[in-house]
Parts: sequence; structure tokens; C-alpha cells
Amino acid sequence: MNDSRFAPNSRYHSVETAEWLPPEGTPVVYLRRRFVPDPGRFVTVQEYRVVEGDRLDRMAAAVLGDPQQFWRLPDANGSLHPLELEEIGRRIRLTLPEGMLGADHA
Repeated sequence: MNDSRFAPNSRYHSVETAEWLPPEGTPVVYLRRRFVPDPGRFVTVQEYRVVEGDRLDRMAAAVLGDPQQFWRLPDANGSLHPLELEEIGRRIRLTLPEGMLGADHA
């Protein structure tokens, strides 16, 4: 079952929902598991070096134009622990959204 409860720019937009029917009979709708995508599926636009005071939401606002897109940074860098991307001096990949091809693929 696909559900439109989430905005198109949400990481959960394409995650399917399922329904569980407990013995008392009231259905419970839940999200199926979302897997972190393979970073190799993203086209790198540039790399960014984390500086003091950076946070994922601030970086997303600066480089992606939307702080709510912060989740794209861990996805593109294969990180299950997003705060590790805020380590000062760390280089992180800034990518096109998953599935978009870069100029090399045109």
C-alpha cells in the first residue's frame, strides 16, 4: 500500500505502508522499513569540508536550499549515524537526489 501522508521531499514519501490487524480488530497502519540507499547510486556534485558550527540542517540549507533535506546528506554518504557527518574537518559528498544522472550520463 502506498500512502501520500508525506510530502514529496520527505525521505518517507516513497516508503510503502502496511496494515496490521490485531485480535481486537482495529487496524494499525505503519511504515515499512526504509533502507539507506547505496551511496554509489548518487552523483557527486562536490565535496564539502565541515567547519566549526556546521549542523546537517544548516549544511542542507546552504548547499541544497532546504534545511528539511538534511537527510539527503547521510544517505549520500552512506551514514547510519548522521551526527558523524558533523565532525569538524570531515569531507562529505554533496550529491544530486537519488536517481538523477549527472552530466557524465547525459
